[in-house]
Amino acid sequence: MGDQPLKSDKSFDEDCKQYVLVKKDDKVICRTQCLNPPENLPPCWHIHDIVKRAELTIRPDLPHCCLRPAPESSRDKNEWGLFLSYLHNWNKVAIANCTSCQFYIFPPEAAGCTHIRVAYQQGKASNKHSGQKHCESVVDTTEVRKNIDPDENCCNSSTMSPIHNVKELVSGKDVYMKKIPKIEENDDCVKFPESSDALKGCDPTKRHQSCSVKREASLVKNYVRADPSYLQTLGQAHSGWIFGAIAELVDNSRDAKASRLDISIESVYSKRAGKRIPMLSIIDDGCGMAHEEIVKMTCFGHKRPDIDDVNRIGRFGVGFKTGAMRLGKDALVLTQTAKSRSIAFLSQSLNEGKDDLEIPTISYRREGQFMEIDTDVQSEASAKYNLKAVKEFSHFDKYLIGEKAGLFQGNHTATATGTHVYIWNLDEWGKDYCLEWTTGLPGGSSFHKGDILIRSRRVRSRPGQMSQKVPLDYSLRAYLEVIFLVPRMRIYVQGSLVKSRPLAQSLNQTSEVVGNICGRSVHLTLGRCQLEWEQGNCGMFLYWHGRLIEAYKRVGGMVHSGEVGRGVIGVIDVSDLMVMDDGSSRVSVHNNKQGFLDCEPYARLEEWLGKKADEYWDKNYDTVQLKKGGLLYKPDDEWVQCNKCRKWRMLISGFDSNNLPLEWFCYMKPFEGSCETLEQKIQHGVITVSTKRSGYASPDVEDDATITSEGGSDSDANRDDNQTKKNKQGFKRIWKGLPRTSKKGK
Repeated sequence: MGDQPLKSDKSFDEDCKQYVLVKKDDKVICRTQCLNPPENLPPCWHIHDIVKRAELTIRPDLPHCCLRPAPESSRDKNEWGLFLSYLHNWNKVAIANCTSCQFYIFPPEAAGCTHIRVAYQQGKASNKHSGQKHCESVVDTTEVRKNIDPDENCCNSSTMSPIHNVKELVSGKDVYMKKIPKIEENDDCVKFPESSDALKGCDPTKRHQSCSVKREASLVKNYVRADPSYLQTLGQAHSGWIFGAIAELVDNSRDAKASRLDISIESVYSKRAGKRIPMLSIIDDGCGMAHEEIVKMTCFGHKRPDIDDVNRIGRFGVGFKTGAMRLGKDALVLTQTAKSRSIAFLSQSLNEGKDDLEIPTISYRREGQFMEIDTDVQSEASAKYNLKAVKEFSHFDKYLIGEKAGLFQGNHTATATGTHVYIWNLDEWGKDYCLEWTTGLPGGSSFHKGDILIRSRRVRSRPGQMSQKVPLDYSLRAYLEVIFLVPRMRIYVQGSLVKSRPLAQSLNQTSEVVGNICGRSVHLTLGRCQLEWEQGNCGMFLYWHGRLIEAYKRVGGMVHSGEVGRGVIGVIDVSDLMVMDDGSSRVSVHNNKQGFLDCEPYARLEEWLGKKADEYWDKNYDTVQLKKGGLLYKPDDEWVQCNKCRKWRMLISGFDSNNLPLEWFCYMKPFEGSCETLEQKIQHGVITVSTKRSGYASPDVEDDATITSEGGSDSDANRDDNQTKKNKQGFKRIWKGLPRTSKKGK
């Protein structure tokens, strides 16, 4: 066996045309190249046994081939070295049974040699080898590698956990992976012993006798796998409100530090459907994702972060899956970083009728404008197979992919980054779709802008609510206006900019309240909002990590009467309160980010909010007056956001905000400053009133009115007292007890 020299590397490269994936227990050791391969060479060799060379009798006339490593990553290269070191140190032969051949992989002739000789025997062979002095029973394991299996699977097989269907080896002598010396294993690597020093002086026969009983009684480990139907189950996390699914994708863009986000629904032609279908697109200019990150995003059950970062919203690792699968059946992700571009396809159509969930992923290496398949994370065969699956089960061909990839160059830079999410086969509503969309008037009209609406126009149920006019519940534009506590990212819906509304800075008769709940400080801003009074709404807006979790939460007297608290809005960030319970890993916010767990801090918070809301109502309700005449709903102070630095600037008193352009910058009137100027902060006692938004009908009001109060601006304080008394009109409060004594003239 040792008299046949190996060919040189040069001749090896010339003759070697076929790849072989060497596996043990379905764990990839390394991809190799085969010299002088037999006919119908199997692309994957599964090593089922490793025995001592002296215990085998192999016919000398068997044909031979040679293997050399062709690793796809540094991990494979390391595994191959450990594998050969193990064979050389123990003078063992690895045996691989395939459909038509049996292969005997001999140890390298010298330490450090990476080329090995292989003898093969045509025809299906038995596990009992001639001249072999022992008989063993081996049960194959089926553990899926975390990364892509390049030449056999050619796809991502996603599981609930990285390990999949692992069985124990039952018995046998000198069985690879189980025989002493102990060869440990982790999630996706086969660990070989570094040396044989640990076994010096040990008798293999005695070792076998001492371990055989334990092996026969070994337990079978049961791991979880993901069935394709689980995709539909994931979408039910947002079954109550579909905008919660869109919010998950918006959160991902914010976490990626995007400065611009475009959300739109367009009509595209689907060759598979044979007609034009709507497609939802969510495009941001964030940092993008590398191959490892997009695989982590599409897999299920990755580890939660140990640090509670208040600047990040994502925490549970399911947002993309639950959001995309609630909106439609198929989703394609196109992402780009400064050095890579990747495509991932999460599809119910592709996986229909399959036993295991397949998520095709293709990654490219990027150098400037040059792109090529990244063979460090996948093989060319894998990339081609996955790309073919995308083209077959979607309307994305190479031209459309190229067109969408061209959007990355929108800022005319060579290092443009970002992520695109495209979702189609949208959730249906009868013969139509659950979502409906409108395009705004041309020319950037401020009167009618494009929007995405929930077709049912259903208002979410809240205790004590009588009004059926809550645009936030069915208008995506209205929801995105207040989704962030401190709006920074520019968001466009159907091509038109969403005018963000910082709630805490758009209230009248504001009151700042600081409290202590469960040993943690909370800060509440209370006030009246003219717009919410018109629509008959009120309640608390609870933010967590700067993102809206609960809106119009009724507390205190608001729960029992539709008129109590009308127009009163509270804004509070509970990030410091709703974190981890007693240092454990349980987070107090739901994984769909639309509510909080029923825990002690939340119950105490509800009680405290109700008390403060009632106190504010009793103290300030009768002091708010209406004045006839003047501009309709003109606030005392208005704010505008710079389209570049995203800082908020307070307009000078009396300035008409209707004269501002749609895209306003700090150097423009009336601020006429620079983006470097620090952002102004609202002061205690300053009263601002949110202006009436376009697109919503006015309520039946007898006279045009502007809210003023005792805490108004200096110009308000100098108004003529006689005129104020003549025009003031008090609100009527609903009392359950004895009526309050009225003053004459009211």
